[in-house]
Amino acid sequence: MRPRILISTGGGDAGNYLNALESAGGVGEARYLPGPDLSYDGLLLAGGGDVDPALFGQEDRGSRGIDRARDEAELALLDAFCGAGRPVLAVCRGHQVVNVWLGGGLIQDLGPEQSPFHQREEGDQIHPVQAGRGSLLRRLYGPVFPVNSCHHQGLGRLGRGLRETAWAEDGVVEAVEHDALPLICVQFHPERMTGGDTVDGGALFRVFLGLCRQKF
Repeated sequence: MRPRILISTGGGDAGNYLNALESAGGVGEARYLPGPDLSYDGLLLAGGGDVDPALFGQEDRGSRGIDRARDEAELALLDAFCGAGRPVLAVCRGHQVVNVWLGGGLIQDLGPEQSPFHQREEGDQIHPVQAGRGSLLRRLYGPVFPVNSCHHQGLGRLGRGLRETAWAEDGVVEAVEHDALPLICVQFHPERMTGGDTVDGGALFRVFLGLCRQKF
């Protein structure tokens, strides 16, 4: 059985996510502002613009590309999918949405000292991360490995039930796991990691789809 995955996007090109799911043995459907349709076996929250800071109790301090309708749609998706015990893969913005959903906060702008570690004017920034003992990423890739990044925000206060499991060299949280829910949350972009300058992001998609198959 090929799991069907709902991909929530900002309305742009979702080809990398669709291809990564296809290569890992799944079938994706990309939609903007989808409703919480539990006929899908799992949910993928894609990258994109920043979360409305009002949702984590802050004024705007450098957030970009806010789409409040998307924020609210994705919070409702998390209510539905996590409430039903369905797996969620959260990438970049998605990683941040999950933290806000669980009551956490965000660093709205990493600033000139940290931002160069995580974004370039064009394309992805490649940098190493360190994975904590017992974490999914450490099991897949070892204690230190290269990933890609394209973001100017990061996790602040952690949401309920989350624990940090990977960090960039400047301390920015690159991955979290949840104590009970089947959440895979990463700040980097595994859908664009093909094993050239980075590790192979396909391994994360295969783990995610394996979780999705457990419902059958």
